[in-house]
Amino acid sequence: MEKKKGIGTLCVQAGYKPGRGESRQIPIIQSTTFKYETSDQMGRLFDLEDSGYFYTRLQNPTDDLVAAKITALEGGFAGMLTSSGQAANWFACLNICQAGDHIVSTNNIYGGSFNLLGTSFRKLGIDVTFIHADSSEEEIRAALRPNTKLIFAEVLSNPSVEVLDIERYARVAHAFGVPLIVDNTFATPVNCRPIEFGADIVTHSTTKYMDGHGVAVGGAIVDSGNFPWSDWPERFPGLCTPDASYHGLVYTQAFGKGAFITKAVSQLMRDFGAQQGPQNAFYLNLGLQSLHVRMQRHCESAMQVARFLQGHPDVAWVRYPGLESDPYHALAQKYMPGGTCGVMCIGLKGGRDFDNRFMDALQLITIETHVADCYSCILHPASHTHRQLSDEQLREAGIDPGLMRLSIGLEDAADIIDDLDQALRAAH
Repeated sequence: MEKKKGIGTLCVQAGYKPGRGESRQIPIIQSTTFKYETSDQMGRLFDLEDSGYFYTRLQNPTDDLVAAKITALEGGFAGMLTSSGQAANWFACLNICQAGDHIVSTNNIYGGSFNLLGTSFRKLGIDVTFIHADSSEEEIRAALRPNTKLIFAEVLSNPSVEVLDIERYARVAHAFGVPLIVDNTFATPVNCRPIEFGADIVTHSTTKYMDGHGVAVGGAIVDSGNFPWSDWPERFPGLCTPDASYHGLVYTQAFGKGAFITKAVSQLMRDFGAQQGPQNAFYLNLGLQSLHVRMQRHCESAMQVARFLQGHPDVAWVRYPGLESDPYHALAQKYMPGGTCGVMCIGLKGGRDFDNRFMDALQLITIETHVADCYSCILHPASHTHRQLSDEQLREAGIDPGLMRLSIGLEDAADIIDDLDQALRAAH
């Protein structure tokens, strides 16, 4: 048996093994179409009887090599790339659900995901119940309905950086007979491998730490291959009953553990076309090659910054699971003993005007809508992304009006701390 490779080796080498005289780096297959010798060859592709490529809207060799690396990093069975993290969550859920179905989701997820589930999915006839991420097993079970098809959550919530008790949610999901889908964007598989704790499907916005340089929007889905869809054929007809668009093919029968990803590619990607371009996949792979090194630096610097802010007289509170005082520290130690991520939330004592003066005075840290890459950046939801809401409405949405999301980049920690210190002094 081949010895299990370390996470750093997988970051560098998984997914692609060049042969003699082939490019050492993953090649960019910048082509929309692919050639075949006979009509029968092409026909077998369209019947899903042969593997291969016929149109980049569905699959591309560059994308598949990078998806294979991410799948190896997560310890999954099969994976795919998408055009964005939003598309990854969309496909992961829609691959299971249809009109009349129901989803249970934690309420502390990224605002875009919250809108996707709570607004767009409801327009498609898919209902959603949002529950607090800290819900007990009894409270999670109480949210389930006969037509519930999945539970969705984030390993580390954006922006509140709360840690999900993955095993608790997996126990409830599996006892009921539905998969647990988790977004692992902030932790990355370097710091947490949710499949090892019972998650069935893992999604990512690869735009964040995986790319790590702010150059390529993308997403990924990894299926563990562990969920037994065929045990509940009436609950999952899309996977367990004939697909008329492929001559009555049944995915679970034809592809076994590969049923989920095969359906997502051959059906959803075919119809919606949210494919990641091969150039973006190439950039993503460059980021993945250093992910293990970068995540260690992000976490080390974030701890230094969090400790500095925790002791500053102008700072009311700091939320960072690496801090021993954080309410999620114990869960972080369980699921992410090597570190969480470089993102934290802070609240200052001076009020909204003080917050804005502080942000305007920052020189190294920039005000951005982005997060989790090599540049240190900050966002104040009440002033930026959620400025249309009153303070009361913000609290109802689970956002403290004073909350600022601070993402620690790869600059020297001392320089980041100096910038925060001078900006806090300037805000007076």
